[in-house]
Amino acid sequence: MTDRNNSERLQIPETESIREEKTLSFVSPTEHVKLPSKGKFYSEGHPLKDKEDIEIRYMTAKEEDILTSKSLLRKGIAVDRMLESLIVDKSIKLDDLVLGDKNALILATRITGYGPKYETTVTCPQCSEKVRNVFNLDEILNKEPVVKEDIVETNRGTFILTLPRSKVETEIKPLFGKDEKILSNTQEMRAKNKLPEALSTSQIKMFVVAISGQSDRNIVDKFIDQMPASDSKFLRNSYRDLVPDVDMKQIFSCSKCDFSQEIEVPLSVEFFWPRD
Repeated sequence: MTDRNNSERLQIPETESIREEKTLSFVSPTEHVKLPSKGKFYSEGHPLKDKEDIEIRYMTAKEEDILTSKSLLRKGIAVDRMLESLIVDKSIKLDDLVLGDKNALILATRITGYGPKYETTVTCPQCSEKVRNVFNLDEILNKEPVVKEDIVETNRGTFILTLPRSKVETEIKPLFGKDEKILSNTQEMRAKNKLPEALSTSQIKMFVVAISGQSDRNIVDKFIDQMPASDSKFLRNSYRDLVPDVDMKQIFSCSKCDFSQEIEVPLSVEFFWPRD
């Protein structure tokens, strides 16, 4: 006869302390998120070196409070603070994450918190009408890097390629969380000083490590400012193909016209703040 049956037969009442213990013993479930980088681009000693996944907790009311904090929203750090709260291994810092891995965390957190259904407004590329569309986030997969034969992958976590127009050998690396912050701060400073936006050029300067073996930033930055537009486009496309990330493309079919095609899932305010 089981203990449960004995308790029922003897009608032993459950005390308040037992009920409280049961309530407080609840542990938020966790999930292992597959890393697009598979840990390849981290240096020795990094907790994610050669690791294929990272463990995070499911979102709770505590994380919802973080996401709705007015002060954190004003500073633009609410999502980062929420992710930091959910990562189980506190030795892992967001600034040291490959951006593709950080994107995978953001996606997984949204799914565990609010489910895979993501409804938002999309502007149709063909008719320009604004329509509501539902995306299934469960269908988003990690993107495998495409390394062509004429590209060299180094043991430093970088890639070396030759620009088609200028024929210059260029070394590039994945962007990390700290690079994202620098880019954001750079754009804010340009806006405050009423300077024209230079997001594309600034981003290229962040992921280009060396030009013709020269890593001096003055040399690298000067070349990027003066390189042909075709080389700039080639660099951006190569970075997109080579660097691990999540593939945010899904089929969108417009309800106002006959447009149906893959588009980038738009990350609106409803991603983490759904209407229902």
